[in-house]
Amino acid sequence: MTSSAAVLDQQALPELEASTHAVAQEARRGLTAPRKFLAPWLFYDEAGSELFEQITALPEYYLTRTERALFTTHANDIFAELGLTATGPASGLAASAPSEVPPTLTIAELGAGTASKTGILLRALTRLQPSVLYQPIDISPSALDQACAQIERTIPGVIVRPHIANYVTDGFSIARPASARVLALYIGSSIGNFSPAEARAILTRLRAQLQPGDALLLGTDLAPSLPGTTPQKSVSILLAAYNDSAQVTAAFNRNVLVRLHRELGANFDPARFAHRALWNPMHSRIEMHLESLAAQTVAIPANSAGPALSVSFAPGETIHTENSYKFTPAALAALLAAARFTPTRTFTDSANLFAVTLALAV
Repeated sequence: MTSSAAVLDQQALPELEASTHAVAQEARRGLTAPRKFLAPWLFYDEAGSELFEQITALPEYYLTRTERALFTTHANDIFAELGLTATGPASGLAASAPSEVPPTLTIAELGAGTASKTGILLRALTRLQPSVLYQPIDISPSALDQACAQIERTIPGVIVRPHIANYVTDGFSIARPASARVLALYIGSSIGNFSPAEARAILTRLRAQLQPGDALLLGTDLAPSLPGTTPQKSVSILLAAYNDSAQVTAAFNRNVLVRLHRELGANFDPARFAHRALWNPMHSRIEMHLESLAAQTVAIPANSAGPALSVSFAPGETIHTENSYKFTPAALAALLAAARFTPTRTFTDSANLFAVTLALAV
C-alpha cells in the first residue's frame, strides 16, 4: 500500500513550481503597492513552519496552549453536539434517530500545518467510530509530510489524505465518503490573518463544499476586554504574544525576506529590517511590520510573474506582513452568519482569552 507521505512526495514537484510562481506574483503585487505589504501565507515555507511551531511553545504565545486545553477538555462535548457519543446517537444537534447508526464523520482542516492540536480531536473521534478520514489542507509540503507521518504512526484508525494547496488562492476539494458528514476545522485563529471581507470569502468558499448538517469548528482569538470586564484581557497580553523576549517571532517575520531571496533571487538583507508589532484598536487587530532601518534598494530578478524589479525603501518605511484580527462575540456571530453558518456552542477559557465555536452549515 502506498503511504500518504509517498503520495505527497509524488505530487510535490509540480505543486512546488506552481507555489514559486504564486510567490513571485504575490511579491510583485505587494512590493509595488503604495504601502508595501506581503501576504501572510508567504511565511510558511519549511523554515517558517518550523519557526511557527517554536512560537506556539513560547510562554508569551497563549493562543496555542489555550486552544489545545479547550480541545482536551471539550473534545467529547464537541462530538456530542454533532450526535456522536460513546454509547451511540446523542440528543445534540444533527443527531440521528435513536434506531439509526450515526453517519461517519470525516474531518477536513484548512491550514493544517503539522496538525499538532488536531490529534486531540482525532483521538477522541476514533473512540466514537471505527475509523476516521482526515483531510489536511496546507501550503507547506514539509508540514503536511510531518503531519502525515506523526498521525499515521501514533493514532491507529486514522487515514490521512493530504492536499497541498493555498486554500486562499487555489482550488481544493473535500472528499465525502458515502453517508458521511464533514467537520471542517479552521483553528489556531488563522481566520484572524485576513480582513473581514477576506475572512467572509474564505468561509463562504468552504461553506459551498459543505451540506446542511455538516459543521465548522472555528478557533478565534478574543479582543481585549472592555474596562470593567472580569476577567479582563489586556492589550499588553496581546502585544507580548507577537513580540516575544526570545525574538522567535522576529525571526519568523524576517524569514519571509529569506524566502524571497531563496525562491526569487531577491537581495534583501534581513538584518536591515526590524520586526515591529502594534495594536490597532480601530480595526481590532495586531499588525506585524518589517521596518527598513535605512534607505535601501532591493533588486528582484525577472521571473515567471514579470520583469526585474527594483524596490526602494525610505528609512522607517515598512512592509506590512500580517494582521491578526481579534474578535468580539458580535463580530464572530456576524462573520458566521454571512457565510451561512449557525453557531451552536462556543467554548472559552476562564480568562476569556480564546474561543472555539462549533457552527452548523445551514
